[in-house]
Amino acid sequence: MKWMRCRLDGREAWGSVEGDELRVHEGSLFDSPRPTGERWPLGQVQALMPCQPRTMLGLWNNFQALAQKNGWAKPAEPLYFLKAPGSWTGPGTTIPAPPPEVGRIAYEGELAVVIGRRASRVTVDDAPAHIFGYTCANDVTAMELLHRDPSFAQWTRAKGFDGFGAFGPVIETEFNLDAAVLRTRVGGRERQNYPLSDMIFKPAELVSCLSQDLTLEPGDVILCGTSLGVLPMKPGTEVEVEIDGIGVLRNRFG
Repeated sequence: MKWMRCRLDGREAWGSVEGDELRVHEGSLFDSPRPTGERWPLGQVQALMPCQPRTMLGLWNNFQALAQKNGWAKPAEPLYFLKAPGSWTGPGTTIPAPPPEVGRIAYEGELAVVIGRRASRVTVDDAPAHIFGYTCANDVTAMELLHRDPSFAQWTRAKGFDGFGAFGPVIETEFNLDAAVLRTRVGGRERQNYPLSDMIFKPAELVSCLSQDLTLEPGDVILCGTSLGVLPMKPGTEVEVEIDGIGVLRNRFG
């Protein structure tokens, strides 16, 4: 089932996608949502962030093909960072271009995990029960800024500019990761095409490992990392992240 938040004629609502309509619900998305009986035509709505996280975490070096190409060792545990709340944005928005002195800005098409139940020190076997679903994400990165100062890697700044954490348009609750491929198109040209089965730490492992460090709450988002094909993008470029079985996230940069 696909869930979406959206706006129509100044009103915001959320619900399940059924054909070409949104079946509007009330209550909590993560706790027994109730249909209101109202239906909105999808062709007339503006999609929003499909949930409102408290925390967004991103993974580094989590795909075997990228690690092999760069000569990176397989990590013993997930390597992650935090995305600033101001970086989160939904589908259809424009990601502001930072000042030129920041340097080159890269797209990173990724699968995102959405937490559905509070997770604190859960086991790998129990972790799937804490996952609500999956969505598309673009983990935008200031490439040159990240290691500009050799004494301090600037992960927070390089990953935290306004709009650098785009995700959506829907949350898919029934998703087969092993059969899905992610494709990123930049200005209409395909730049990334990789199987999600190549992931080093799969979603259940990520939820379990990360929940040992911090409590994950419903609506929190984990970006699973990216693979080959990351390149800089120019202002004015449209970026599309498509994942089989979920949909397409579209944003314009700059």
